[in-house]
Amino acid sequence: MKNNRRKFLKNAGMAGLGLAGTGFLNGSSLPDFESVIAPSIIEKNKNNIMTQNADISLIGQYGKWATTLANDKMPSLSFRRKEFTDLSKWHPAAEAKTRDRISIPDIGPMPVVTVKKQYTYDGLHIEELTWQLPYGRPTDAILLKPENAKGPLPGILAFHDHGGNKYFGTRKITRTGSDQHPLMKEHQTNYYSGKAWANEVAKRGYVVLVSDAFPFASRRVWMQDVPEQHREGLNDNNPEDPKNIAAYNEWAGKHEHIMAKSLFSAGTTWPGVFMAEDKIALDILSSRKDVIKDKIGCGGLSGGGMRTVFTGGLDPRIKCAVCVGFMTTWKDFVLNKSFTHTWMTYVPILPNELDFPEILGLRVPLPTLVLNDTDDDLYTVPEMNAADKILSEVYKKAGASDKYKCSFYPGEHKFDAAMQKEAFDWFDKWLK
Repeated sequence: MKNNRRKFLKNAGMAGLGLAGTGFLNGSSLPDFESVIAPSIIEKNKNNIMTQNADISLIGQYGKWATTLANDKMPSLSFRRKEFTDLSKWHPAAEAKTRDRISIPDIGPMPVVTVKKQYTYDGLHIEELTWQLPYGRPTDAILLKPENAKGPLPGILAFHDHGGNKYFGTRKITRTGSDQHPLMKEHQTNYYSGKAWANEVAKRGYVVLVSDAFPFASRRVWMQDVPEQHREGLNDNNPEDPKNIAAYNEWAGKHEHIMAKSLFSAGTTWPGVFMAEDKIALDILSSRKDVIKDKIGCGGLSGGGMRTVFTGGLDPRIKCAVCVGFMTTWKDFVLNKSFTHTWMTYVPILPNELDFPEILGLRVPLPTLVLNDTDDDLYTVPEMNAADKILSEVYKKAGASDKYKCSFYPGEHKFDAAMQKEAFDWFDKWLK
């Protein structure tokens, strides 16, 4: 599974889980790293911590110059700048500019939601939902809450990962029966300690909504809907067959640059589409009578962590956010790691105004937890630490240091049982 994903990333130049990279910025600092991570882990990861040559980067000798364009100076709307002393005055300007850069499309009001099926499994009440947006095929979603729950509960908007796997969406982080697809059983074993984390947090006493993201699973691009010359001989027959899933995912990876260019040409961005569709999901969750509307959180791993950055940063209805396996700086993307990441990440021009962590920092002083893996090949450790320093400074300046926390765990890109426990405890602390 992991080897297949690494091959996929190498061929497609996009993100889901990990691909080893080289070339780190010389002189990158490691603030308080030794106090956070055991020395044995530092030694094990020294190739991901130490710099080799300042002239080596993903774009060669252009890398050092490129970082001077935005990343070597304080972004113009960073709350860390001396001129910003009033949070209430800074925030509207920073949020407005971010929304302008992301260019969130207007996709209309909350659609009619259809309950396709209801049942109980694993101590949970489960609803299979669907809704139709003004474009594309219907969105499928899974809602979970404790069986026999009485009264309204806090809500969690759970974001599934990217994983280089667009055939699956909600099934990556849920389990709704004993007939789980073998690929999803393997996926959860590799990245979630064998757990369906949306189920696990629901058992804690939450109403959890997981929807297929654009363009995953029910929202994926179908072969019949693209010109025949771009299908590479594929079709939509026997979709659940593992061989067909692998072929589709390889095609979908190579199709990402086409989708991104088309969205840019349409006047929006991939994060903008995510924001629009995640807003609808949040509308649906918050409109339910069994949900406490002012106690809703969100979180997810990898691509789900990225969506947490944008939705958690920009929608104040998210009272508690947990970003897992998606935190670094724009500098890290420029020099080292853009090749491991999906086109879904990037917002043109925004790095001039905010560093990547500061998008999530727009939610200050609302509670925010960031969870990182020390062997995560998607990022360099110095820049993960730099991102932590940025968010720490933002929260400290806002007088809300107690509302921010960042933890490092040993291991590769994952959201394992130990990390899940910290995440769920964080939700309990701030939403219950």
